[in-house]
Amino acid sequence: MIVKLIDFFRDRLRLVIRLCYGGLALLVAWDALFVDKHHAHTAVEHYPGFWSLFGFVACVLIIFVSKWYGHLGIMTREDYYDK
Repeated sequence: MIVKLIDFFRDRLRLVIRLCYGGLALLVAWDALFVDKHHAHTAVEHYPGFWSLFGFVACVLIIFVSKWYGHLGIMTREDYYDK
């Protein structure tokens, strides 16, 4: 059942991407129009979509730092224990 759902989404990839962009635009519009920002702690919190952008950048940084750290010392050769 899950394989059929994945194939369905894979066959309609452009539609899925456009729906995701549309959902993101709706969330930023909702944030800009309906979320109360009078009690924000910093000045940048008044900008619509700030926390979404902050979360995205933080996620990308976590991925890159994790990959760098993994290649730095965690990942070893396959024959590491043979020697």
